[in-house]
Amino acid sequence: MTMLFFATPAFAQRSVYIEDLTWPEVRQAIAAGKTSAIIYNGSTEQNGPHMAIGKHNFIARWVAGAIAIKLGNALVYPTLPFAPTGDAVTRTAHMRFPGSVSLTSQTYAGVVHDIALSAVDAGFKNVFIMGDHGDGQDVLASVAKSLDTQWKSRGARVFYVPDIYFKEKQQARAYEAAHGLPTHDVHAGTDDTSELMALDAQHRWIRPDKLAPSEGSQTSRTGVDGDPTKASAGLGDIFLQYKIDDAVAQILRLQQIKP
Repeated sequence: MTMLFFATPAFAQRSVYIEDLTWPEVRQAIAAGKTSAIIYNGSTEQNGPHMAIGKHNFIARWVAGAIAIKLGNALVYPTLPFAPTGDAVTRTAHMRFPGSVSLTSQTYAGVVHDIALSAVDAGFKNVFIMGDHGDGQDVLASVAKSLDTQWKSRGARVFYVPDIYFKEKQQARAYEAAHGLPTHDVHAGTDDTSELMALDAQHRWIRPDKLAPSEGSQTSRTGVDGDPTKASAGLGDIFLQYKIDDAVAQILRLQQIKP
């Protein structure tokens, strides 16, 4: 994965990820104009036999950094690696598979709320919340709306950025359809696998010998709902760029909204 740094001379070779910085460096960056915070949430969930459980987290961290670089005025908060993925007691959805982790919607909302509030407290004027995992998108929207209502009169805005998930999914499906690729691509299929392939230069996260399409009831056995055998790093580059461009475009529009 490529390390992403500030482009301005004053912060040459400084990471856009706040976890890599000291607190005086964060304060200095905000004072120098990096007044937007990106909170891009991942998930720890099964991704079939062929793909690592941390898929969403690896993608979210890299994409968030790329967004920050393209915006030029943002820093990235650590990726929240957990989201709602099923019921741990009744073992529904992803929680049927070992290694998956699930938060309740209430816990998820509370954690995201507190991360965003921490960003406001740090002095960021615009906080952008987004998620790489499908479940819990409504929670992210609700948290952003609640915090924005509370803080906009005091000069801080909190926004939800849905295009990075929903618009990108539409674009990926359209691309797949136009190029004769499977469009039934719900989970751990062509698009998910391609995105991780594009970032997996060290071949740590994909098991090529385990790639197999879902077939009927196989989905419930393997966790795959789609066809990862059609995936490629080249497709991943395209889909990741959709995410970056969609998020940047929406963030630039949101930045124009006045209190």
